[in-house]
Amino acid sequence: MENKLIRVGITHGDINGIGYEVILKTFSDNRITELCTPIIYGSSKIAAYHRKTLELASVNMSVISKADEAGENRVNIINCVDDETKVELAQSTDIAGEAAYKALEAAVNDLKQGLIDVLVTAPINKNNIQNSNFTFPGHTEYLEECFGHHENKALMILMKDELRVALVTGHIPLSEVVVKVTKEAVTEKLILFNKSLIQDFGIIKPRIAVLSLNPHAGDGGVIGKEEEDVLLPAMQEAEKQGVMSFGPYPSDGFFGASLYEEFDGVLAMYHDQGLAPFKVLAMKDGVNFTAGLSIVRTSPAHGTAYNIAGKNLASEDSFRQALYVALDVHRSRKAYKEATANPLRKQYFDRGGDNEKLDLTKDE
Repeated sequence: MENKLIRVGITHGDINGIGYEVILKTFSDNRITELCTPIIYGSSKIAAYHRKTLELASVNMSVISKADEAGENRVNIINCVDDETKVELAQSTDIAGEAAYKALEAAVNDLKQGLIDVLVTAPINKNNIQNSNFTFPGHTEYLEECFGHHENKALMILMKDELRVALVTGHIPLSEVVVKVTKEAVTEKLILFNKSLIQDFGIIKPRIAVLSLNPHAGDGGVIGKEEEDVLLPAMQEAEKQGVMSFGPYPSDGFFGASLYEEFDGVLAMYHDQGLAPFKVLAMKDGVNFTAGLSIVRTSPAHGTAYNIAGKNLASEDSFRQALYVALDVHRSRKAYKEATANPLRKQYFDRGGDNEKLDLTKDE
């Protein structure tokens, strides 16, 4: 079992967007199946439709009925939707939302049972996927509901290479940001971020930059006092638990001067503050990673891209990187768990002569 390839569950996302295009383009390189065992949760018929429409290279897919039937050195696919599901490229439809949810639900159930090791999600439309079971603003919040608890909260991290941007608040209206950015929330996210940098990325002593909430970091209270009243106390509290954080830094100058290159992670206060500069720097092959949970989930940093759906213009770089990151994080977590499973017993020597505790003078 130890020699088996990592089993990667892949959800097809919105069938009217570019999800199948980037999936098919990624697996047109058959070397990928030497790295992992991919299991697509979707529809072989819809995959074939996209391949034909886009005139893409053929990808040999093996249809299986359940994840434990997945074979290595091939692309496996589980049919999760009806064969008559209608594809309407570049359109948001209720049918597409239903198909996206069915695939996600099936993959999550298999993830809970340990039938797949990691999850990579193709983009969904956050509006048409809404139903009685999915009432969340995105994958992150849904997965937190499925796999989180009071000690396991999700943390959204957008990353490319050494650039990692995490968020205190995610998919919420801007009008709610100030209310949600509390000392407790910032402290919690700093601790989660620090833990992820250590366990998921193998960084021994992470350095985290904290972005200010207000322009110019509040200018000493002239533009706002959250930096002094909320952020600095939160950073001091996190420091008590071993977190090294710096700032708060004004976001514009921080990214404009490339200060992010000096840190292992950047904690932004709200969605666009962190993601706007990130996507300018890394839109092509950036990755969205859900940290903080017991499971590993990644996705490309882009959305459904209806504007180019069906035109064979989508790049698979971001999806392929999401796949690689999922594999890397899985391995890093495993290595960390093994390294910390049996810590050395603390030994000491009493210089006063009580050599029963540890006799260093005795010649074995």
